[in-house]
Amino acid sequence: MSLHLVAGAAGFIGSHLCDRLVAAGHAVTGVDNFITGSPDNLRQLAGHPQFQFVRADVTEAGWDAGLPVQSFDYIWHLASLASPVEYLKHPLETLETGSTATRNLLELARRNDATFLVTSTSEVYGDPLEHPQSEQYWGNVNSIGLRSCYDESKRFAEAITMAYHRVHGVRTTIARIFNTYGPRMALNDGRVVPAFVDQALRGEAITVFGDGRQTRSFCYVSDLVEGLIRLMHSGFREPVNLGNPVEMTMLEFAQAIQAKTGSGSGIVFRPLPQDDPKRRRPDISRAKQVLGWEPQVSFDEGMALTIEYFSSLVTA
Repeated sequence: MSLHLVAGAAGFIGSHLCDRLVAAGHAVTGVDNFITGSPDNLRQLAGHPQFQFVRADVTEAGWDAGLPVQSFDYIWHLASLASPVEYLKHPLETLETGSTATRNLLELARRNDATFLVTSTSEVYGDPLEHPQSEQYWGNVNSIGLRSCYDESKRFAEAITMAYHRVHGVRTTIARIFNTYGPRMALNDGRVVPAFVDQALRGEAITVFGDGRQTRSFCYVSDLVEGLIRLMHSGFREPVNLGNPVEMTMLEFAQAIQAKTGSGSGIVFRPLPQDDPKRRRPDISRAKQVLGWEPQVSFDEGMALTIEYFSSLVTA
């Protein structure tokens, strides 16, 4: 049995990771301050003997004083305001989770001789001039735009993670996560999957930004968690893209949601937000080679499970 600390445990991906680790027989300490995470995401683990939860802000000094144990084998940094609605509302907190929180967690990993994983993002590529995006691409990011609080927080998190590996010998790894979806996403977080599904289920017009030709690639959460676990144990120190390389336009996605929900919702078009990427598709050659990983859940299967979850929220 290994000892794991998961920062951002009450978030969408963090809660699924906690489930997976506990199910595998590991002891997990989850940490979250609920700025965007929800206690409901951890209800299934309440009272489990292998799971403990601490409400704390990992950006603060002394945040770890209340931890029930002080020794960990693995530290997962998933604390992040990943929703555009939230990071535009909390830009300073977003920057702190990429900078101060990353350093605090790296220090804990250094003291514990633990292996550390930080979840970065496809947004480090910005509005890419290279397609599909490989890990060797350095990106096209507006460092002072509205989205920069999120983009640059992740770019800094990658930089300090590599510095701790090089200077202190901390065993680190970096996951660059592309669009991921599934149950426990927040309905109002501004990301395209919950936004489109929510509008369709309510019979409202689906809002497509721009002309609908911009693309995204959608990975189901269980596939993403599998990739994270393989990456943590891989010994590979450079960034690895984790995402689904099947690309679709936003208009195609809206039409798919209409069909899968049986909704009569129409589609309305709104201006494209500042610095919104026009194309997004991961090159997962490195993940295939290093991790033996690629997504297994089809879009149809994953969306059926996701729509079922959101339906329960909309009709509750």
